[in-house]
Amino acid sequence: MSELELPTPPLRAVTFDLDGLMFNTEELYQEVGGTILSRRGKQITGELLNEMMGRKSHVALAVMIDWHDLDETPEQLAAESAEIFGGLLPRRLAPMPGLLDLLSSLEAAHIPKGIATSSGRAFVDLVLGVFDLEPRFKFILTSEDIEHGKPAPDVYLLAAQKHGDEPAEMMILEDSQIGTQAAVASGAYAVAVPHGQSLKHHFPGARFEAHSLADERIYEALRLPTPGGSC
Repeated sequence: MSELELPTPPLRAVTFDLDGLMFNTEELYQEVGGTILSRRGKQITGELLNEMMGRKSHVALAVMIDWHDLDETPEQLAAESAEIFGGLLPRRLAPMPGLLDLLSSLEAAHIPKGIATSSGRAFVDLVLGVFDLEPRFKFILTSEDIEHGKPAPDVYLLAAQKHGDEPAEMMILEDSQIGTQAAVASGAYAVAVPHGQSLKHHFPGARFEAHSLADERIYEALRLPTPGGSC
């Protein structure tokens, strides 16, 4: 295994972000956003995506509206987004590399896991339902559960409470800069797992940047055997 200073105290729980971390939904969000804007003669850009990524859905849509001076409300764009997503998810939704192996390894080690996402509950239920993953998590926190979204640490502080552990005893896995800011601010063991657009982000305070959820350093920090069988 790679050399990594093991966390002290030992990690007792893991909390996952959802979009772009567990599933390829950030990729789908970009496609949906591009469709919405193209209908209005606008384009989605990397700069706009950076401003939207990791935020509560209505906040992200408000950013899009302000960016392009659109006439619609966040609620109107949310309804349009949901309609487009409904056609994409059954055909295109996929777990991110390493997710299912990591879940199985955590379960074998009896390490509890939760989800803390900026998405709304209805969308989360829809996404998790495609792969029947909800029963495998101790809890699921969504945008409806907190007042201040990421980069505020509120959702991750609540996650630590739900686990019954101190934040320092919890690993948080995040793919976005804003989400990682929230994880770091909570005092947890924050690991960034960037891909796609977030490969251009910066992650100050993260313990390391993993290449995927299969990164052996994630397993090492959690004192788990790697999928290949080494410890």
